[in-house]
Order: sequence, then structure tokens, then C-alpha cells
Amino acid sequence: MMEVCGSSSVTLREFGCEQSLLSRPDGSASFSQGDTSVLAAAYGPAEVKVSKEIYDRATLEVLIQPKVGLPSVRERSQEQCVRETCEASLLLSLHPRSSLTLILQLIHNDGSILSCFLNAACMALMDAGLPMSCLFCGVTCAINADGQIITDPTAVQEKESRAVMTFAIDSTKRRVMMSSTKGSFSVHELQQCIAFYRDSVSRRYSKTL
Repeated sequence: MMEVCGSSSVTLREFGCEQSLLSRPDGSASFSQGDTSVLAAAYGPAEVKVSKEIYDRATLEVLIQPKVGLPSVRERSQEQCVRETCEASLLLSLHPRSSLTLILQLIHNDGSILSCFLNAACMALMDAGLPMSCLFCGVTCAINADGQIITDPTAVQEKESRAVMTFAIDSTKRRVMMSSTKGSFSVHELQQCIAFYRDSVSRRYSKTL
């Protein structure tokens, strides 16, 4: 159902978002892509610890909580991807010597989890009213053993694929803000996936804005 080969068409699972779900955070949102679901909460600007204070901009901390157990190396890597994307989008210089905290809780993972984290983070930051230079959107692609590109893959499709790629793309110029890849792929396949990403993001922005 998700497979694309030699075609410019893009198939995405049904996705949805709901904001202002939680009362304590300054902003919150839930985001789902198929059966993958994430809850995000944004706090700040708030007072920052002296050891983490940056004199000319806010400090951003991203925490990812797995469904069960403690965060692992995988969650730490995902936190870095989300943090770097958010830092590129937020106008942190407007809140020097303060802290922003973004907590992402995994509800269920059925593939494309990093892109779901990114989308939930963007919606929570918007709900918190934090100043941003642009919005961003995450989309995941996988390449199976036959070279077919699968957009928004499920967990089973990711496991059977030889490469999985996630990009964050901004809402203004459709530029790639962050990329996370694993597996083996050619330059042509990478360029083809980027084209699929941009088409997918155009659709997603047109539905959410």
C-alpha cells in the first residue's frame, strides 16, 4: 500500500493532531501517524540553572520518554535530532538566560517514530506561543531490498528495508533542516527520497495550516 517505484506519487498513513491537551505545560500536543502516536509538552521560557545558562539565547532541553523503561542510546540520538531541528526554528535569542524544555512521550510505535516526534514537537511549540522563524515537518522514507521507496513506513516495513531516512523540512523554503539515515543507499535514491519528502511536506502543511 505504501510502495512507490518510479513514480512521483506519495502515500501517507492517516495522521492527526490535537493541541492544548495538558493543563500544566505552556504548550502541549498529541500527534499520530497511523498507529504511531506521541504526546509532547513544552515548558518555558523559565529560569535556567547557572551551569546551563547561555548569555545570548535560551537553553533548549529535549527529553524523550519511552513507553516502558528508561531512555536508551536510541532515545538520546533522537533527542539530539529533535533538539537541533527546534534550535534551527526557534528564535532563542529573544529569551536570553532562560530555559525551554520539551518532553516527548512515546504512546505507541508502529514505524516512522522520529518524524512523529518532530511533528509533535512543532505542534507543542506552536501551542506554547514560542517565537519561531518557521515551522518544520518530519517525514520518513524506507528503501526495501528491491529498491522500492516506501513513504511513512510501518515498523514491519522498516525492519524489512535496507535503508531508512528521516528529514525535517521547513515550511517556508522547503529546505532540509535535519537528516537522519541508517542503512545503505545510493545518491540517486537519496535525491529521490528528498523529492518525496518535499511533496509529502507540501501536503502536510496544506492540511495543518
